[in-house]
Amino acid sequence: MDFLTDFTPYAGLAVLLYAVRQTNKVSNRYIPIIAVVLGIAFAYWQQGISPGTTVEGLKYALLGIGTVAGVKYFLEKQAEEQKG
Repeated sequence: MDFLTDFTPYAGLAVLLYAVRQTNKVSNRYIPIIAVVLGIAFAYWQQGISPGTTVEGLKYALLGIGTVAGVKYFLEKQAEEQKG
């Protein structure tokens, strides 16, 4: 059960960041900033304010950004393979 508790915030943040990335209202250069703010805010809400919690929030943000980039490149590669 501990795995689900650790994985859920990361997966939720990744889905939220992917949705933000798909909109045209937010520039892609602001996605990392949004990820850091949301990751730290969620970690503070979940565990309280402390230096360790800040690091946990940054971990959520980095994992979320990496997942969004991985999904983006995977989908682009699939589209290229289908074209030619």
